[in-house]
Amino acid sequence: MIFQKPAPKLPMPMVPEDQLGGQPVRDEIETVVGPSVNVEGDFVSEGNIVVKGSVAGSVTTSKHLLIEQGARVVANVRAGSVKISGDLKGNMKIRESLELTATARVIGDVEVKVLVMEAGALLYGKVAMLGIDGVEGKPGRSGSRGASKRSEEFQPLEIIE
Repeated sequence: MIFQKPAPKLPMPMVPEDQLGGQPVRDEIETVVGPSVNVEGDFVSEGNIVVKGSVAGSVTTSKHLLIEQGARVVANVRAGSVKISGDLKGNMKIRESLELTATARVIGDVEVKVLVMEAGALLYGKVAMLGIDGVEGKPGRSGSRGASKRSEEFQPLEIIE
């Protein structure tokens, strides 16, 4: 549009670490949900998302999702990486890492490669950490039904000294 001013690119306040070299990845914030904003529905972005307000529905990004302290998200989340300092109720499928700060409160199941939790963070749900060879699919339900089948399938890891 002729009268539209391009949005400034802001530096990412928390940058996820590159899994290959351990160096910080410098990306830019693409979408900010401000503290007075309420979003309902399917929220899809290819860039980084910062939530300071509230989101209900689903959130999908191929990059980083930051849920700040005081933010409330009631949604299923799919993301490259996530850092939570606020409240989230919903299931998460995260390609790389999930970081829960001391003020995070999460209710829902998590599937992730790397999980980092600070003391004080609250998480209620099942956690599946991907990457163990020989374990496939989703984790089974707890309880007596099927428990013996799972124990037969899963072999303990060998300790190498």
